[in-house]
Amino acid sequence: MKRSLPFVIIVLVLLAGAAAAWLFMRSSRPTGPPANTSAGGTDAPGALPPHIRGNPNAPVTLEEFGDFECPTCGNYSAELKKIEGEYGDRLRVVFREYPLYPTPHKHALIAAQAAEAAGLQNHFWEMHDKLYEDQKAWSEATDVMPQFIDYAKQIGLDTDRFSRDLSGEAVAARIFQDGRRAHALGISVTPTFFINNKEAKGDAWKPEGVREMINQALRDAAK
Repeated sequence: MKRSLPFVIIVLVLLAGAAAAWLFMRSSRPTGPPANTSAGGTDAPGALPPHIRGNPNAPVTLEEFGDFECPTCGNYSAELKKIEGEYGDRLRVVFREYPLYPTPHKHALIAAQAAEAAGLQNHFWEMHDKLYEDQKAWSEATDVMPQFIDYAKQIGLDTDRFSRDLSGEAVAARIFQDGRRAHALGISVTPTFFINNKEAKGDAWKPEGVREMINQALRDAAK
């Protein structure tokens, strides 16, 4: 199964009005975690709250660093939904933005913006699911905005606000924060999973490996 390799941290610099410019910072692994990121993979004080699906007080947290244009992420999303259903209130899922832009995924950044703009209207997960379900259609488009506006309508968003928020400060802050977090953890591929702050590596990255890590985390929590 192919996994995306390039590593990019995206800094969003907001300009006057609705216009925005993108500054891309490519660098080597940092020597220590930046502000609002802790080395163990948990949120530091002052960080924006993560996107959580499931019981917020669940004993096990599955944290994903994903890219909406990454084919492997798209294929894995259906399996993750099965895993969520299997564990119910014992598992919470956290999603972190890590768009591999501009290569290999030219629409990855705007897709992340779309999800975060939807999140400002409390519909992050609906847009998250829509982007993965329809990934092939929009990822092959020249101009993705008509499709993203249509998705916004389908999930009941105020489309005028959605369009404005795409290049807004709140969306920029979220994507930058998640990117810095990924950078601090040395992440360079998507999807990358952490189960209670332990990275799923090798065979543990596969669905059955993720399940076994969840089971072990549940056993540890019950001690």
